[in-house]
Amino acid sequence: MEQDEASGLLPERGLSRLSRFKAYRRRWFLLAVVCLLNCSNAMLWLTFAPVADKTAAYFHISLEMVNWLSIVYLLISIPFGLVATWVLDSVGLRCAVILSAWLNMTGSIIRMFSVMKFMSLGSQNYWYLFVGQCLCALAQPLVIFSPTKLAALWFPDHQRATANMISSMSNPLGILIANVLSPILVPEGKHIPLMLGVYAIPALTACALATVGIHEKVPPTPPSASATNSTSQPFLTGLKMLLRNKPYIILAVCFGGGIGMFTCFSALLEQILCEKGYSNVFAGLNGALFTVFGLLGAFLLGLYVDRTRNFIESTKICFCLSALASIVFAVASRFRGQAIALAIASSVFGFFGFAIYPIAMELAVECSYPVGEGTSTGLIFVASQIEGVILMILLQALTVRVSEDPSSTCALDQDGALDWTTPVLVLAGLCSAMACFYVIFFHTDYKRLHAETNSDLVRTEDTESADVPEA
Repeated sequence: MEQDEASGLLPERGLSRLSRFKAYRRRWFLLAVVCLLNCSNAMLWLTFAPVADKTAAYFHISLEMVNWLSIVYLLISIPFGLVATWVLDSVGLRCAVILSAWLNMTGSIIRMFSVMKFMSLGSQNYWYLFVGQCLCALAQPLVIFSPTKLAALWFPDHQRATANMISSMSNPLGILIANVLSPILVPEGKHIPLMLGVYAIPALTACALATVGIHEKVPPTPPSASATNSTSQPFLTGLKMLLRNKPYIILAVCFGGGIGMFTCFSALLEQILCEKGYSNVFAGLNGALFTVFGLLGAFLLGLYVDRTRNFIESTKICFCLSALASIVFAVASRFRGQAIALAIASSVFGFFGFAIYPIAMELAVECSYPVGEGTSTGLIFVASQIEGVILMILLQALTVRVSEDPSSTCALDQDGALDWTTPVLVLAGLCSAMACFYVIFFHTDYKRLHAETNSDLVRTEDTESADVPEA
């Protein structure tokens, strides 16, 4: 114990009550800032998806150009994702969060230029939106990779899954807010300037809090054995280790594909449903149910895994059940008047699908330890963006133009609406195939937990030997 005190690595449980309170306050403030930033970034990402038809009409652009405001997030995150992993593991969490906050805020402000008369570019105002989305897209990997790093550095081992769950689920919370708020703020295209202004407020707040309130790269007192005895590999070494790690590759492909599917579902939901006569408000409600039940599922599963450490079993069961829900949604969405069935399918899809997210991120760290948390989670996110781009392009290519239907609620252009029957069935089939592959082939040891157990045993033995009086 004296040796630990001398080295400045006093176990947190040995601190005074005041010191423990300060540590508690620091970690939860940092968690709150990351959550707000993550939520804001997701809101900016999917601002236009729930009102894609009205956005296209307001800016006199095609639906494909509106979709590119979402797709650009995926494209930019692929190369910059690798940079973000290096920033997190080499420069530090504080720098990553502050940089992300400033990029996010700047992007949200530039988007507003598109509706300001004195900044108008006429028919080219769309490019303000595009540039703003690009800057927000640069911010995304920095903040979305942060939860596992934040949980590992700032939280004790019995709270890591919960902390990871809270910070990770702030991203789908932002998706939820965008799905509900955008249709409410934009009943008509003329209200788009109001929507852009409202969505800039959380970005400005998160930037101010991150810049003023975050002062430390790491906590003064490490909260766990793995945080105390950090053995993270250098970035390039860790990258090579991940590419040779078979369980990690399987997890990256399957879970990355799952994230890509959820991305497509969230971004294209309004377009999928409007052709069958469902309103933008119902599409937003469907997206909200998808996310609300996802948050509930993630919360419950995070608590369960924190107590039982059943990472693998939990993710396999949830993946299979989310695949079944995707099939039900794909079939129900092809018929009119199936509002209840669609709402239930979306809720179940979100409950089990989103629940996997924070647990799979923790599992990525467990199966790749001692590779840095930013690298192990970041590579999965990059894989998900690549798969998401491929899926978005593939699904749009599989759509079929149909003649105008009186029951359709889409804001039609001269070429008619799009039929999404084939794309949604393909999406459900891919989800089912990935679930089966993951269940059959994914197996791994919990390397970080084993390392912490061994560290605790060594510390206990050292303490006992120090307490034995010499003969």
